[in-house]
Amino acid sequence: MHGLCRRCLVNLQDNSLHVKVFARWNGKMSQIRIKAGRRAYEIIKDGGFNYDSISTYFGPAVGPRWLISSGFDLTLIREEILGRSQTVQLVGSSSGAWRFAAWLQPAAADCYRKFLDAYVNVRYTRADTPATVLEKFKDLINFYLEDDALPFALANKKYRLTVLTARSRHLVALEIKWLQKTGLIGCFLLNFFGRNNIYRFAERVVFYHGSKPPAFCFQPQFRGSFVRINEINFKYAVMASGAIPLVVAGVKDIYGAPRGVYRDGGLIDYHLCHQFAAKENDIVLFFHHQERIIPGWLDKKIKRRTPDAGMLSNVLMVFPAQSFIEKLPDEKVPDRDDFLTYIDDQDTRIKKWCKAVDLSAPLGEEFLELVASGKIKDVVERL
Repeated sequence: MHGLCRRCLVNLQDNSLHVKVFARWNGKMSQIRIKAGRRAYEIIKDGGFNYDSISTYFGPAVGPRWLISSGFDLTLIREEILGRSQTVQLVGSSSGAWRFAAWLQPAAADCYRKFLDAYVNVRYTRADTPATVLEKFKDLINFYLEDDALPFALANKKYRLTVLTARSRHLVALEIKWLQKTGLIGCFLLNFFGRNNIYRFAERVVFYHGSKPPAFCFQPQFRGSFVRINEINFKYAVMASGAIPLVVAGVKDIYGAPRGVYRDGGLIDYHLCHQFAAKENDIVLFFHHQERIIPGWLDKKIKRRTPDAGMLSNVLMVFPAQSFIEKLPDEKVPDRDDFLTYIDDQDTRIKKWCKAVDLSAPLGEEFLELVASGKIKDVVERL
């Protein structure tokens, strides 16, 4: 694997680095915005927010957009902000699951950087097929998740990993491209008339780490099944969660789970569509790349489709301000289209992605400063 750009590695590796944030809340432009659901907003405004109240950290299915969360993640890992007084659920779909799998490993920050390095530098070609892309996924996951470290990860008491996947059905389960595409078109059309119609084409399967499934799996509105993570299925669950339909071949017959073809968890759980808080005063931390929250992958074009307000009540969402976006290469967050845009010039893509990672380094520091100073209650907005 090629290394990340030198400046990027310096910013991410130096634990003693004091990040100079160009945008502050004391009258200058900030690099982040913070929104909170009803209960989280009340807690913050009353001055009752602290890191120990965070019970869940959610990672959405956002493809390469997750790169701008890397600085935020590494700050939390380095400062050991989460899991000090209670076990924190790390709930991820697709790239969110890939990020959080690193959190459980020995030397979590180093493992996370290995993942970051591998993800940025992976190269796809015009000759790639869904099957060959899946093989590259396997190589990437094996690069940063070592088999010898999995027992340690599963013994982690500070964090509990939850991986969201979709077990595909009918035509969506097939690898013949035009048939799978036909199934997805049918799924999209029926989903337009009601989100519950998606379950005709895919079943939510939650892979959980720990002695029992997370609390959201027992809520009345939950639909799906859950499977305990073990050393055998750990990597396969993580890999399946990122297996984008039509782009990546599905992962078949994961050990311990119902037989079938498993695909990207974002098909059902794209951004945030569960109430993850088990208690009234629990906080669900959510770093997002944008202000809009979209429940499922097929809801992107349906502007009216938003999560239920009750599901967002305990959410504390951090996302980049426009001033940060404007500093990114091409003034945009890295996305999956970049793979095609730079398919014949991958060095340029890698360079731009490195720059985005570099620029993300101060975001976590700014969040910590807002909490430490108490200014978070002055800047938080209602979600």
